[in-house]
Amino acid sequence: MIETTISASTQALPATPLAALLESAASPHELTAYRGALTPLEFDAPARETEALVSAAAVYDLGWLKRVAVHGEDCFRWLSGMVTNTVNDLAPNAGAWNLVLNAQGRIQGDLMVWREGSELELEIAADQYEKLLAHLARFIIMDDVELVPLSGEVALGLTGPAAGEVLGRLNLPTLAEPFTGARIEWNGLDLRILRGYGVLAPHYEIWVPETGLKKLWKYLRAAGTVPVGAASLEAFRIAEGIPIYGIDIAERDLPQETSQIRALHFNKGCYLGQEIVERIHSRGSVHRHLRHLELTGPVPAAGTELKLDSGTAAGEITSAVQLTLASGNRVFALGMMRGEAELHNQSLTYTLGTASGSARILAASPILNSKPIGNKQS
Repeated sequence: MIETTISASTQALPATPLAALLESAASPHELTAYRGALTPLEFDAPARETEALVSAAAVYDLGWLKRVAVHGEDCFRWLSGMVTNTVNDLAPNAGAWNLVLNAQGRIQGDLMVWREGSELELEIAADQYEKLLAHLARFIIMDDVELVPLSGEVALGLTGPAAGEVLGRLNLPTLAEPFTGARIEWNGLDLRILRGYGVLAPHYEIWVPETGLKKLWKYLRAAGTVPVGAASLEAFRIAEGIPIYGIDIAERDLPQETSQIRALHFNKGCYLGQEIVERIHSRGSVHRHLRHLELTGPVPAAGTELKLDSGTAAGEITSAVQLTLASGNRVFALGMMRGEAELHNQSLTYTLGTASGSARILAASPILNSKPIGNKQS
């Protein structure tokens, strides 16, 4: 359910710059805890927000993202030894999604690595920021490396099939491939535009100096976007089958168990936990996988057990949501499935109180109101 990542608790969490800006509006929006910060829960009815993500263009808060510069003569070599994906071979203005492992190959978190010219940056969700920085800093020993937190800029998100049209109306560049970026001077503001990973629609981040946030928000709204809150973003994430750390991916998990091979590079050389990853890759397999599911029935809570018709345990739900669509409501989920549950396309069932439902593992991305888009695998 959405509550797995959206919390009503607001204690000790900072509001994002956009949330703070909108609080001064005539009708302030309800805030919620999401990814380590307070952000608007919703702006409009779920159906309207979902429609923007699926069929049009949505703008939203990414103020929970934090950036860290990686400086020093050893920064490429050192960082390559700390993450699971390519660093040395990144093209200028390109990025890669990475898992961060311990020596036993267990996942400690995830982050994006971006290269701009000869500079490297990390992009980390606020709820993982302190933990990952502490983990990485422990391994700076004899290396000429410095991790420098960056401030003064904030990001807005832009998602939907019409995202490129919105950028075009504002004379901003579109990016043909995921994990690429561009820097542009626009209306007196220095913007950095990044295209991330998307399954059902393009996903963009637009980084702007915090002093220009109000201006960028205003222009994006005028260009035809619909503002959406954390609830709809979380629903769309689950419909796309994109896991997040701390909910669908846990510290006990091995990389191959997550099915996120796009985070792994098998020819980059040694890194922390690489021996375990390579052993699984070359010699064997894992006995469970995170899978994308579509359900028929009520929306189950995280931890709900899935069973085979025989009553044998098949796995459990990690997150689930009902997506409100013009064509009708559909229920999607992510679940950690045992290997035997995937054999022969067996049917899956679950119970929720006195109600019951069924589930099927999706072999391909679902068709909603738009065609799925392709993404290159790293």
